[in-house]
Amino acid sequence: MITTLDYGKLQAMSQPKRLTEQQIKFAELLVYNEGKLSPAEAAYEAGYKTRARKAAAEMRNPKYFPLVVKYIGELRAEIREKYGITFERHVSELAQIRNKALENKAWSAAVNAEVARGKAGGLYVDQKLVMTGNIDNLSADEIKDKLKKILDDNKEIINITPEDIELDTLELQEESNLDSHSQED
Repeated sequence: MITTLDYGKLQAMSQPKRLTEQQIKFAELLVYNEGKLSPAEAAYEAGYKTRARKAAAEMRNPKYFPLVVKYIGELRAEIREKYGITFERHVSELAQIRNKALENKAWSAAVNAEVARGKAGGLYVDQKLVMTGNIDNLSADEIKDKLKKILDDNKEIINITPEDIELDTLELQEESNLDSHSQED
């Protein structure tokens, strides 16, 4: 536990110049139980019984609690140093796991290791969109407008190469039946 550090220079005037025992407990619970406790659960166990979620969010915000954020960062750095967890080592270990899986013809394990490497490297974006409404009730022009809006809103993450989709020339069929298309082949 790091309790002798001087955090006084960064703290705002309205807050104490040192971490409180409760803040120290929150930071340690958060870091040492990463993946086991949510930030709100760590705040609750640290003694923030009412509005634990709000307390957790505020204590992780450097604008409100720079000392807590700094302490959390120091704890995480201490763990990285102690256990040798770095991005490079993590990706290298995953590559070794993938290679071993390939040697053993464990294709699923090899793919999973490679996907984990890609996620660690930031190659995958996990995004979920919750859409409401029914496309069956929309006209062809309304569908084109919605598709254009989706493309415009997400142009940074959608890569439409080698050719761009021209929505004006896109023709929509009135009714689509997958079985009839597969029977034509």
